[in-house]
Amino acid sequence: MIDLRTLIHIDSLQPQTTAMIGTGSRGFMPQERQSCLVIEVAPGISINIVTDIVLKQTDVVPGAQIVERAYGSLELHSDDQGMVRAAASSILEYYGIEEDARLKPRIVSQQIINGLENYQAMLINRDRYGSLLVANETLLVLECHPAGYAAFACNEAEKAANINIVDLRFFGAFGRLWLSGSEEEINQAAQAIKHALGSVSGRENPGVSLVY
Repeated sequence: MIDLRTLIHIDSLQPQTTAMIGTGSRGFMPQERQSCLVIEVAPGISINIVTDIVLKQTDVVPGAQIVERAYGSLELHSDDQGMVRAAASSILEYYGIEEDARLKPRIVSQQIINGLENYQAMLINRDRYGSLLVANETLLVLECHPAGYAAFACNEAEKAANINIVDLRFFGAFGRLWLSGSEEEINQAAQAIKHALGSVSGRENPGVSLVY
């Protein structure tokens, strides 16, 4: 029995989100404005077959395939939105399920820190892959479940507000996103994320992840 945790289509990758996905990618990096699909399943080992199916049946490019003990994740992209949607259809057909079998995204935690202190900025900067934080900026830290939806949240935030992406992690037990900018822009980004994640249909999400 497959547990479809995430299946989300990103229509047009924004510049910073593209760079963040590419930075952590061990596959073939996406380009700006491409269409993207993120899928996460349990048990994770089945993602190997999924990758094989979509590469043989559609013209998409894999950016990352991650097989963990509990979950398997795949990011793929293409210049053609139709191809990305066809890949999603192939995945659903293989598993014999509908799109609404996926979990709804859930915001587990959201913190906004105004007037960030120098020392805290330094701590975060030591373990990030995106923009540098500087003192007195406003910082948004988001944790979502399942993890894959963090990429969608990141892209929608970048569309809606003039923010900097400090870090993005969309694989694992939970997804995490760090954004910085002015207080006004961060509040705008937070609203965009809430609206975007709330618009995703699926089955009810109790917010439970397997313990590694």
